This record gives sequence, structure tokens and C-alpha cells, in this order.
Amino acid sequence: MDETSLRAVGWARSLPMESEVKAARDWARGHLETLGWTTDAPETVDAVLLTVSELVTNAHRHAHSSAQLVLTWDDRCLHIAVHDASSELPAPREPSTERLGGRGMFLVDALADSWETRSCPHGKTVVACFRPT
Repeated sequence: MDETSLRAVGWARSLPMESEVKAARDWARGHLETLGWTTDAPETVDAVLLTVSELVTNAHRHAHSSAQLVLTWDDRCLHIAVHDASSELPAPREPSTERLGGRGMFLVDALADSWETRSCPHGKTVVACFRPT
């Protein structure tokens, strides 16, 4: 394989609105176990699972949409992508004592090595990248 080639493994799951966020976390944890992260990078696993929870919750609660969750590992970064049907892009907001919630993207921003949103013809995808530490 030449140095311009990329080898990656990935997993995908659809999470209907009636599904529990715990199902997304449990599914992601299982794949992190196959990568050896639960033993070798437990703090990163915690950050990944919290991010999965936040992104899937955002899809269900704010986009009123099913969530398409994709995990991709390319030997450098674990990409967590969550697609939903809303075209409204998320942004981190400072926590407030005046309102409940609103901290999800603030947490993602603090936990992920990087993250971005991508507009799509039928919604958006939020992608967060984690490197094992």
C-alpha cells in the first residue's frame, strides 16, 4: 500500500427517534472494545461515549429526527459522524444557569480533538474526531 492509500474500518447504525441513547452508547462501546480502546485508552472511551450521547440526543431532541451514527477508524483518528434531518447547524453555547440543557456542543468542543458540521441535501452531519491517548 502506498502512502496515499488509506485503510479504514467502520460501522454504521440507524437510531430511530424512539430508540434510547443508551443503545447508541452500548453499540459504540462494543466497537471501541474491538479496537482495544477500553483497555488502552479508557479516558478517550469516556469522551467518545459522552459525545455519542450528545450528538444522538441532539438529533432526536432538536432535529426531531432519527440519527444515523457512523464510526470510522483510520489508524489515526476515530471519526464519529451523526446525521439528522435538520439543516440547522449546531454551535457551542456557553453554559447558563438561566436554562436547562444547551451544553451538548460545548461538551463536544471540549472533548473532541476536532469537530465540524457538514450541510447535506437532506439535513446535516456532525463529525467529531478522537485520537486515542
